[in-house]
Amino acid sequence: MIERTSPQSAADIFARLVNRLAEWMIAHWLLIALGFLGLWNLLPWLAPVFMHWGWTLPAKVIYTIYVFFCHQLPQRSWFLFGKQFTYSYQDIVYAIQGNYEYMIPLKMRAFIGNETMGWKLAWSDRMVSFYGGWFLVGVVYAVVRKRWRGFSLTVAILLMLPLALDGGTHMLSDLGGLRTGFRESNAWLAALTHHAFAPEFYQGDQWGSFNSIARLVTGLLGALGLIGFAFPYIDRALER
Repeated sequence: MIERTSPQSAADIFARLVNRLAEWMIAHWLLIALGFLGLWNLLPWLAPVFMHWGWTLPAKVIYTIYVFFCHQLPQRSWFLFGKQFTYSYQDIVYAIQGNYEYMIPLKMRAFIGNETMGWKLAWSDRMVSFYGGWFLVGVVYAVVRKRWRGFSLTVAILLMLPLALDGGTHMLSDLGGLRTGFRESNAWLAALTHHAFAPEFYQGDQWGSFNSIARLVTGLLGALGLIGFAFPYIDRALER
């Protein structure tokens, strides 16, 4: 005769399964985190690929999701499958309305590209650097895990300060207008360096400009500081 499992026994089985799952997740938390970060960094690159293939709906779903995590201004984003990798503010405005008049940021954000210019990533170059840095630093940590005890909180904050400074000054500059803010012309930097570089280096956000380089470098530094502190801290906490 087959005995029926009592409710208490069923509950015990479920509890053991949950405990085993929790133990596995704790033991493999870094693998889980890297898997999530890998997917998180992959999706913004898939949006322009989907647009190029004509898969408009999944592409727009990705753009919509990531708009909550990034301003998605096209002049600060990378484009795939087009004539150029980056475009200036004037290029974007002309593509949208055919002239060089001022355009509100919301309308700029909504522009994802076209077949001639290509399609923008679902987030800006700063987010490529910052969130991509999370994944890259995480991979490095996984390789040298036993030998890297992590940064102190002070070092982590110092590494993240340039990101806060660069992002904060961009935000203040944008309050004065996307085309007229002090980070658009960087006249202060040109004066400090006595115009040692070409005008294109100081002005705008295109690839190779000071702004684009600053966003990439500070994003990577910020990621190094954050993950270099957080991942070893999580490991030590779970060991305890």
